[in-house]
Amino acid sequence: MVEHEVDGAAGTAVVDAPTADRRSVIGAPGDGVLARLRAEVGELTGALRRVAEHVLSDPEAAARATIVELAERSGTSPATITRFCRALGFDGYADLRLGIAAETGRARSAGWTVDIGREIQPGDPLERVLDQIMAADTRAMHDTAALLDLAEVERAAVAIAGASRVNIFGASGSALVGEEMQFSLHRIGVAAWAWSDIHSGLASAALLGPGDVALGISHTGQTRETIEMLAEGGSRGATTVALTGFPRSPLAELADVVLLTASHATTFRPDALSARHPQLVVLDLLYIAVAQRTHDRAHAAFRRTAQAVDGHKAAKGTIA
Repeated sequence: MVEHEVDGAAGTAVVDAPTADRRSVIGAPGDGVLARLRAEVGELTGALRRVAEHVLSDPEAAARATIVELAERSGTSPATITRFCRALGFDGYADLRLGIAAETGRARSAGWTVDIGREIQPGDPLERVLDQIMAADTRAMHDTAALLDLAEVERAAVAIAGASRVNIFGASGSALVGEEMQFSLHRIGVAAWAWSDIHSGLASAALLGPGDVALGISHTGQTRETIEMLAEGGSRGATTVALTGFPRSPLAELADVVLLTASHATTFRPDALSARHPQLVVLDLLYIAVAQRTHDRAHAAFRRTAQAVDGHKAAKGTIA
């Protein structure tokens, strides 16, 4: 049955509140409408959330449906669909349909439309599992590219390139990603440290100051330890950067610069694990952007560090 109720707080919260903020994904029409929906669906409530979930469950069917059909299938009303379109930054339903159709068409032509929603079964052959993982990761990469604000990457790169000290904070899987970034920056002569222990991280963050950078990594943006360490660095005047999958998360809200990633969970790889590769891609882009801005210093440092370990490589033919 089609509802005829106004969405109330849910509708106005999405359209009128922080949607104009640079950290909100909803409100910027164009490429990546489905990626933006996946990132924001958890923040929607009521009828708008039902529409979003229905669109994400079968985007191709949604692109073919009329506004009345989509309202009926999602258990909402045409007026709700119109509000949904405006919340996404579209002038009307026709523009939304075109956006979804274009995105699903690109996915189909790229050849990575394996049924990502299907659970991996214990008896699945490894070939099928590999296809599933590749499809999920490829989709996540494309969604991340659509979500990522390159102007924010530029801001972060400029801050890191000019920083006297860079602290990277993360817990569990995010800590591993942070250590990879620390290693990359260290190779090009950037003074960077990666912290996962809350006590050591807070102590180091307390020594930051203006001109330094604090980078917090958390897919959910809700890891308390990471939030506390980033907040401590920010309170000392450091530029704060958040790498997260949720633009309205506590971590994103306290950061000066927000870098967004997408993920596609599969069996045994929930969002936090499936976010690892997109996180690495964004950090690799950030690392290259820093290296570009410190080219001479970075090139010299990379050459010296490579020479320093060259003597520890086994010579060809010496291993029996």
